Amino acid sequence: MLDSYNARIAGNPYLVGTFACIGGALFGFDISSMSAILNNNAYAEQYGSPGPDAQGAIVASMPAGSLCGALIVSFLADRIGRKKSIILAGLIWIVGSILQCASVNRGMLVVGRVIAGVAVGIASAVVPVYQSELTPPAIRGRMVSFQQWAITWGILIQYFIGFGCSYLEGPKSFRIPWGLQMLPAVILSSGMLLFPESPRWLYDHHREEEALQLLADLHGKGNRSDPLVVLEYEEIKAQVEFERAEGAKSYMDLVKPGMIRRVHLGTSLQMWSQLSGMNIMMYYIVYVFEGAGITGRRANLVSSSINYVLNVVMTIPAIIFIDKWGRRPMLLVGMALMGTWLYLVGGLQARFGNWGLSESGDRIWLVEGNQAATNAIIACSYLFVCSFAITMGPVSWTYPAEIFPMRVRAKAVSFSTATNWTFNTALAFAVPPGLASIAWKTYFIFGTFNFAGWLHVFFMFPETAGRTLEEVEEIFAQGHKFAAWKIKREVGRRMAEQARESGKIDHKQHTYDHDGKVTPPQQTAV
Repeated sequence: MLDSYNARIAGNPYLVGTFACIGGALFGFDISSMSAILNNNAYAEQYGSPGPDAQGAIVASMPAGSLCGALIVSFLADRIGRKKSIILAGLIWIVGSILQCASVNRGMLVVGRVIAGVAVGIASAVVPVYQSELTPPAIRGRMVSFQQWAITWGILIQYFIGFGCSYLEGPKSFRIPWGLQMLPAVILSSGMLLFPESPRWLYDHHREEEALQLLADLHGKGNRSDPLVVLEYEEIKAQVEFERAEGAKSYMDLVKPGMIRRVHLGTSLQMWSQLSGMNIMMYYIVYVFEGAGITGRRANLVSSSINYVLNVVMTIPAIIFIDKWGRRPMLLVGMALMGTWLYLVGGLQARFGNWGLSESGDRIWLVEGNQAATNAIIACSYLFVCSFAITMGPVSWTYPAEIFPMRVRAKAVSFSTATNWTFNTALAFAVPPGLASIAWKTYFIFGTFNFAGWLHVFFMFPETAGRTLEEVEEIFAQGHKFAAWKIKREVGRRMAEQARESGKIDHKQHTYDHDGKVTPPQQTAV
């Protein structure tokens, strides 16, 4: 009966591709579990009113743990499987949440956040791999984009839990949100027991019959003789056998010829997503709006909540259209807009702000007595978040998961995600001191990062949307000879359409049309 139930689950690619995204929600829960209590008096009393350096260290402890979690993912994912790694991440998160909820000092809080961070690092690296190996290529971008959407939902839900609990008195105003954040991990770990393992991992561990049956459930409605099922099974078989012959079991595989450029693209995109400045608007939005001149703790929390609502809503168009718009246009437009909004925020702060004192008595750069400037800064902050949500946010998870061949995907995505957490850690620690010392110049720094990233994407990142994995391989097989800006999305689609119209499709390939419908392989010569 359980096998029959698992087969029905496997037959729904959207269910398979989205449930594991609860792992992404853990990251979102952690972000707003801190942002909602930064100006909480009970929190300040419990942990000794941490200053900019101390608060930066507390916030940075989570991404530091996530860095460790991301680096061990390839070992875990290859040894115990993608599915069990996600389950383990949920269990580790529960332990971290318990420690945070029960913490009585900064040290215990930091330990809890580090442990929870390990869980987030594991989930953030293994979930895109799991999704890419179980969902059809035609909806691969959409499925991986759900990871970003889950993050935004986690941020929003936990923020409103924290906002509601802010009306409570004493430590329970922050302990209750920290305790409730373990619930999605319970759902994730228990629910994943009903979901299938990656067929690629099953075959690699000598469970060939299970791998074939899973592929049949995923793409052949249970028919093991379906041409597409047979094709995918043979591709997995060839890739696994190649990996065994080459001994591809270490990170050194990522510096072999043909891999270095892809590793550079995957890691640098994750780097630019952090250097875009989104950390400021997520972790420290309370500080940003306080400096903009919003007075009153409740007014600040309400204004900040709009940021998180926009983050959720504006991710929806990206999920729907990411496979139609293409990766490059989304990145280029997003970076240009984000750089512009940050320059405007910095300029307004510089023109109308002065050093002053916050409501808690800390020295901050403050816009006072100018409601127009305050409104403009808030508007630019909202537009920045919208720009990130509809462009960089989803693409930063999708692109690394689709540019690597399957034999190194777990290691490569793990390494790319580790880059994300490396910069996340550094920025979480550096932003509070930066705002306290150089104030408005901080926004110019991140604005410049966006324009530098725009140049990098334009000259180095080829388009991958609308292409089969074989076409992606052909792009990178050219080495450094191709010009990234000349590779258009339509080329790959046009090649597939011409092949379908002529009926001459290589028996080693299958194609997907623009609407995601599968064209089975034809046994005719090219």
